[in-house]
Amino acid sequence: MRRICSIALMAALTLTANGQSANDNNISYSGTNSPYSQYGLGELADQASGFNRGMNGVGYGFREHNQVNHKNPAAYSALDSLTFLFDAGMTGQLTNFKEGNKKRNAKNADFDYVVAAFRAFKGVGVSVGLFPYSNIGYKYSNTGYVNDLNTVTYTNTYRGSGGFRQVFLGAGWEVVKNLSIGADISYIWGDYERAITNSYSDSYINTISKYYTAEVSYFTLDFGIQYTLPINKNNSITVGAVFSPKQDLNANPECMVLSTNSPTGVTDTVSYKVSKGLKLPMTIGGGICFNHGNSLKVGADYQLQRWGEIGFPDYSVVNDNPSYEINNNYFSDRHRFTVGGEYCKDENGRSRMSRMRYRLGASYTTPYLKINGYNGPKEISVSAGVGIPIINEHNNRSFINISAQWVNQKASAGMIDVNSFRINLGITFNERWFQKWKVE
Repeated sequence: MRRICSIALMAALTLTANGQSANDNNISYSGTNSPYSQYGLGELADQASGFNRGMNGVGYGFREHNQVNHKNPAAYSALDSLTFLFDAGMTGQLTNFKEGNKKRNAKNADFDYVVAAFRAFKGVGVSVGLFPYSNIGYKYSNTGYVNDLNTVTYTNTYRGSGGFRQVFLGAGWEVVKNLSIGADISYIWGDYERAITNSYSDSYINTISKYYTAEVSYFTLDFGIQYTLPINKNNSITVGAVFSPKQDLNANPECMVLSTNSPTGVTDTVSYKVSKGLKLPMTIGGGICFNHGNSLKVGADYQLQRWGEIGFPDYSVVNDNPSYEINNNYFSDRHRFTVGGEYCKDENGRSRMSRMRYRLGASYTTPYLKINGYNGPKEISVSAGVGIPIINEHNNRSFINISAQWVNQKASAGMIDVNSFRINLGITFNERWFQKWKVE
């Protein structure tokens, strides 16, 4: 088992290192083909492990003894003693883009996460892992006439790649019976490169190219709390909350503007830079979970990200005066509502069918982007999944988590509608590493 974990971890890190390349021949390994990833920090990832994904990411109030719940670090304190958990997952995605009467399909594949957890002391659980934070990957163009004479055409080409990853170390502690607190310290790193090229059929009009780049390398903190209220022998309610302070990512985004004279081939370059121009918003969230005998669990989450309080560097030209400055009207506060649940007939049953876990979930998310003064795409998603126990002569505690998710992103009239179908596959290995054996 230790060899399996080591191999899986090395594969995950390899995929992460190579998973930043965007798209080629309509296939992407960056996690997205969406043109909306050209804005802000890209398409934000839902940082959920295999069992959460089947419930569409719900988890602030869930306390799992045999799964890693990264949604709330206070949940680490619920981990079983004597066990070591290792969980890794990936996603395949089919996406349809629609703009008016035009449609386009794309395929994506991406490593999602790898996490490990164990109980360090009585009431104290520890977790370490790797998740994506955001993904950037797109390439498209549009063409039109410069004026009413229909003699000169322009072509605007847009492309971008990159994204950010987050590795974390966290701990959860049951301070007193039924009350737990937890925290994650995370290291976020990554980069992006975005380019816009304006070219013309008339060679005497300069070609203008703008390149936007940034590199991120910074530590962040996340906090969580959970309280369980027993109702009777078989029923309980757990409420949970999370908090992440506003963070400066210590990045200096840069914009380079190149003006090329086609007849002479001479290029003029002007570079702009914004010091500490990228930030993460304050995030708060709360959730509740009803647990009936570890057989039926139903929960609801709410998350607020205060994107509206921070800005983003933006290039503009006003009265022939170019500038690259922080635009404080670039983002909106992001609200996410999620409900979901899980059913298992008997988690200690002898048959595989009795220990199967069935999951459902749904979410509604408001946009965090503003595009040309309009709100970006809102998101509606639903998911269904199963947890299949692995039962053999060596192990009967591990799981294969499979889920399917449909995501609809819809913005104002005239913008692109996006429909995605995702298949998520995760494997949770559960090993008894710390058990003491007796010899009689």
